[in-house]
Amino acid sequence: MKKIEAIIRPEVFPDVRRALALEGIDGLSVMEIAGCGRQEGRTGLFRGNAYEMEFSAKLKLEMVVEDHLVEAILDYATTGEVGDGKIFIIPVDEAIRIRTKERGATVVY
Repeated sequence: MKKIEAIIRPEVFPDVRRALALEGIDGLSVMEIAGCGRQEGRTGLFRGNAYEMEFSAKLKLEMVVEDHLVEAILDYATTGEVGDGKIFIIPVDEAIRIRTKERGATVVY
């Protein structure tokens, strides 16, 4: 099992979510975040006034899955533009369901 932390563009989330659902992944956490990277911000316009936006809106997805499901995220989150995001893969030694004290991969799915 691996813990996946994926930082993606908000506009690709519906496609990524559908792809994960098709793979049988219906448990994940989603957080709205803001960050900066190589795209180095952009200029916004509010009531006719330009302003610098240092951070871009992103979504951070967290889930524990089998290794092969990283490809589903990659396939649907890629736009080919700077700012597509990152995927971090972290080994998971064990998972425990608190309510029943069950252990192992069965508690994740």
